Amino acid sequence: MRIPLSILDLAPIARGDTASSSIAASVALAQRAEEHDYKRVWYAEHHNMTSIASSATSVLIAHVGAKTNTIRLGAGGVMLPNHSPLTIAEQFGTLDAMYPGRIDLGLGRAPGSDQNTMYALRRDPKSADTFPQDVLELQAYLAGETRVPGVDAIPGKGSRVPLYILGSSMFGATLAAALGLPYAFASHFAPQMLESAVAAYRREFRPSAQLSEPYVIAGVNVLAADTSEQAQEQLVESRRARAIALFGRGQALTDEQADQLLAQGAAQHVDQMLTYAAVGTPAEVGEYLDRFRKRADADELITAHQAPTVEDRLRSVTLTAEAMEMEPVRG
Repeated sequence: MRIPLSILDLAPIARGDTASSSIAASVALAQRAEEHDYKRVWYAEHHNMTSIASSATSVLIAHVGAKTNTIRLGAGGVMLPNHSPLTIAEQFGTLDAMYPGRIDLGLGRAPGSDQNTMYALRRDPKSADTFPQDVLELQAYLAGETRVPGVDAIPGKGSRVPLYILGSSMFGATLAAALGLPYAFASHFAPQMLESAVAAYRREFRPSAQLSEPYVIAGVNVLAADTSEQAQEQLVESRRARAIALFGRGQALTDEQADQLLAQGAAQHVDQMLTYAAVGTPAEVGEYLDRFRKRADADELITAHQAPTVEDRLRSVTLTAEAMEMEPVRG
């Protein structure tokens, strides 16, 4: 049985590019993923980042939904402490009404921003403390079983949009297990606790109305190219882009300046984030993903294609799908 493949699209804005072109690229990426039978495409909520265009996650999902036909679309994820549960229930209830049976709602408790951005979002710094209760409140709105007397999510009531808990620590793993929800581990940028968190989730899982058995989605970076040399060149560019995004303070830096950042210590952080990365030809990528699936004990892989250009990301999506078709998952 081949493992389901999905995509995490960070809607990257390349140096010197625009949000409009980034969004057009996200449409093209989802269409390519649909052509090659990927299971879903998710978009992550980030704020105040010059290199990412997915801050208004539900709006982006609505746009991509209109340009595709069958692929599932969702948040990977919505940072719930930034919002009221009712607002998110209404947004994703609206999306489900527009695209029935195609919408997912991944939830995280991280801020996705810095202190000043938290202020601009009007977010209470303590709001993450109520994340478990907020998930239950949101779930109840979507099930038509509101926990707030006299208040319903319209649209949303009774839609039962499936929820997923995102995380990179034991907290998310144990919460997903306790609530009987699927668990998506962010190993594409926070790999440290992958194996222990997944093991805890599977060990502590309690069946729910949504899910009878544990279900793990693991994130992995992918740079698939026609040759190993092309893939390695793309890796160099990807490391530069990450260094600029993390340490460039919003500046438009040159390749040389990015290399200086890496040499001055950024490389340690960037390479740790790239711990799990499939880089190379289709055969090399297929073999890596097979090994990674086993290590992560995953039921599904969500791939983050990190190539610097739209054309290279689209090619990576195609080659990865072909690689996994050629190499059935064993064991």
